[in-house]
Amino acid sequence: KHRKLPALNLAIYWKLLYIYRYISQSVGNHLGLNLNGFFRDYTPKYFHCKFLHSTNNNNLPFAAYLAGLIEGDGTIIVPNTLRSPKGKLNYPSIQIVFHLKDLPLALMIQKELGFGSLSRKKGVNAYILTINNKEGILFVISLLNGNMRTPKINSLYKLIDFYQDNINIEKKPLNNEPLESNAWLSGFIEADGSFQVRSTLSGKYPKFECKLEISQRQTDHKGFSNQEFLNKIADFFHTEVKETRLNRSTPEYRVRTTNLQGNNQAKSYFIKYPLFGTKYLDSIDWMKVVDLFNNGEHKTELGKEKILNIKSNMNDKRTVFTWDHLQNFYKLKI
Repeated sequence: KHRKLPALNLAIYWKLLYIYRYISQSVGNHLGLNLNGFFRDYTPKYFHCKFLHSTNNNNLPFAAYLAGLIEGDGTIIVPNTLRSPKGKLNYPSIQIVFHLKDLPLALMIQKELGFGSLSRKKGVNAYILTINNKEGILFVISLLNGNMRTPKINSLYKLIDFYQDNINIEKKPLNNEPLESNAWLSGFIEADGSFQVRSTLSGKYPKFECKLEISQRQTDHKGFSNQEFLNKIADFFHTEVKETRLNRSTPEYRVRTTNLQGNNQAKSYFIKYPLFGTKYLDSIDWMKVVDLFNNGEHKTELGKEKILNIKSNMNDKRTVFTWDHLQNFYKLKI
């Protein structure tokens, strides 16, 4: 039995390959590429990238999207002390997790940032983009500062404090602009959202559902509640926050669209601020189903057949991936 691998758009792949050759040569770093490894495991085991940016990095679409992505599936690691008990220097880092199939997105973000190392995480289907040099971290701070909306801002503040002896950085408050005003929610859903099409075919009347869902633990690793920002997302999608998994050690909050009004709100938002990973493809299929509901076609036999066909190729059932949409990814103004 042969396993189907995501189909990478070769034009985009070779463009990324050219960019990495150019960047590595320009900074004097050798980039070793194993093309067999790329097509077997989506990428060589390790990429390193460094590029110098100007101080003008106030690019709101990219910055807001990046903040949402990091707040959804990123980690800001700040050592408690400058040196370990053995005298070794401790370094902070910013990490972003990507599923294996989202390698092209990880490469694109690394390229736009111009900093960071991308490596395969052992034991799980993930790559980690790690920024741990001072210049890169300060650059990412400048992008995140003022764009964050969750309790993870406390980790950003701790990171700023780590450098405060040498650099004066203003700690900007949580961003309270309307969710529809920027790409933050797109980045957050890229990390922690799911597009679901459900069907119940048993019984006299088959049932079809089309939902967007976000789940988060009720409190983060530092004990801060996630309910406040989830309430804002729920209000935006005309729904409410529900408690789930209450019998587990880490109970969760769930936001799930429950009506056509919420689904149409989500559709309008994603048209303006699309996703860029493989979830982009799921969002496009999901919006097709929303349109079938809008037109009442979900009640017809032909419409039901269309929904089942779309569902059969979404999420984990998807075997063919295209990446043309990455051509529209946000650019940093340099």
